Amino acid sequence: MLRPFTLTDSVYHPYRRQIPTNAMEMKEREERMHEFVANKGWYDADSPKEQTPRNLAISLAVEAAEILEHFQWRDAIIDRHALAGELADVALYLIQLASVSDVNLEEAILDKLAENRGRTWPEP
Repeated sequence: MLRPFTLTDSVYHPYRRQIPTNAMEMKEREERMHEFVANKGWYDADSPKEQTPRNLAISLAVEAAEILEHFQWRDAIIDRHALAGELADVALYLIQLASVSDVNLEEAILDKLAENRGRTWPEP
């Protein structure tokens, strides 16, 4: 169920017109992601999967490319569940990359939307 986002909510932004009442906050998603990664041992000093910004950016690009496989040679989505899984992988890597790079992703998204609001793009 969606409710209108009002000025009385904790953070107002013009692009947040409605939010799900049961939505998980970005910070909670980030905490759950860090808990998962830590439980796998990937933050350990001797981990073969070192969680550096470089490695996370590469992983993000790899996962983003996997989204394209769902559209290769077709326009229709054949397996929505598999596509959702790939989108989630991209989102998790993005959240983690922003976090380890000390970027407030939620703030960056809202700032970019505000910046783009005044932009124009050439017609194709």
